[in-house]
Amino acid sequence: MDDFNGLISKVQRYQSVLNNTKTYRERWTSTLKDLIISELEAMLKVSGLQGTIEATDKVKHLEYIILSLGTEESGIAEVINDKLHKPLIKTNGSLIYQQLYNGKVQVMIVYPFIEGFGEPRPPKVISIYRPEEIKTPFLLRHMEEFIKEITQWEDFDDDDQAAAKIGFNVQSLAAAKPPVTEG
Repeated sequence: MDDFNGLISKVQRYQSVLNNTKTYRERWTSTLKDLIISELEAMLKVSGLQGTIEATDKVKHLEYIILSLGTEESGIAEVINDKLHKPLIKTNGSLIYQQLYNGKVQVMIVYPFIEGFGEPRPPKVISIYRPEEIKTPFLLRHMEEFIKEITQWEDFDDDDQAAAKIGFNVQSLAAAKPPVTEG
């Protein structure tokens, strides 16, 4: 029987993970979803930030909550001819709480982007949490990080080298130089 101790402990761990998935899914439904929505609503109200909160439950146990800052004209327009300009639409960014297949919750920031102006920046995953780990102070930190990230996106310049490139993908001059060959 001692030969099977490793296998037995792995099976017990597996069964524990399966039970956790059920518990996490129940917690999302019973309390967490409503907590997230009510806290986000309160933060919008207190801060004066204009946004909408949408809860989507089209796939059970893969539900998500999106706080979206909406879309608008970017102020940039494609010139079609002397009289016609086509405005480029800007999506202002989102904070997303997504229930994963195992009942844990992934928190992501979707950056603003301007349609037809480069590629959207990939979403930033803040973290993945067990439902019991998500409390009001965490939700507030997520919102603060979201606002910080979208503010940095809006205020992009060459002083922030860590920020993703905005606009068209342009190869740097150093990288575009042909290799130097000796003699």
